[in-house]
Amino acid sequence: MSYTPRLKKEYNDRIVASLKETFSYSSVMQVPKLEKIVISRGVGAAVADKKLIDHAVDELTLITGQKAVATLSKKDVATFKLRKGMPIGAKVTLRGERMYEFLDRLVTTALPRVRDFQGVKASGFDGRGNYTLGITEQIIFPEIDIDKVNRINGMDITFVTSAATDQEAKSLLTELGIPFKKN
Repeated sequence: MSYTPRLKKEYNDRIVASLKETFSYSSVMQVPKLEKIVISRGVGAAVADKKLIDHAVDELTLITGQKAVATLSKKDVATFKLRKGMPIGAKVTLRGERMYEFLDRLVTTALPRVRDFQGVKASGFDGRGNYTLGITEQIIFPEIDIDKVNRINGMDITFVTSAATDQEAKSLLTELGIPFKKN
């Protein structure tokens, strides 16, 4: 018997039926699903110190359990002393079981560790059913050892869904356990 993440099982068993009923879809295939999660982090100070990119890649790899890659600049910006092709960030794209495992750890372990946590803002939707969440400190993840952190940095977590509207995407993410703020 193969292993299935808890959230994936819950999505298939409960969430699909709930969303199908809520939005009155005619087919189960119309129900929106989470396609991927992209965790990205910009390291602007990497122009001066190349080792910061390695630290960012290592931290994202620790957090997600999947090897992160450095992102490269697309053009020259003289005021920032930036050249085309220089590494200026790190990102990792999660799909499938790793995606559900990361989402489970984010919702149950990491977000409750944020100081004075009231919920995440619902203003991060892009109009096409995708949601971006900004995190200010990487130390909310239990995988990061606070003693080995040289700089506190934030990151962006983007949830890419197959939903057509923001309302459908918000319903899906709420069902998956993302704690949105109450208005």
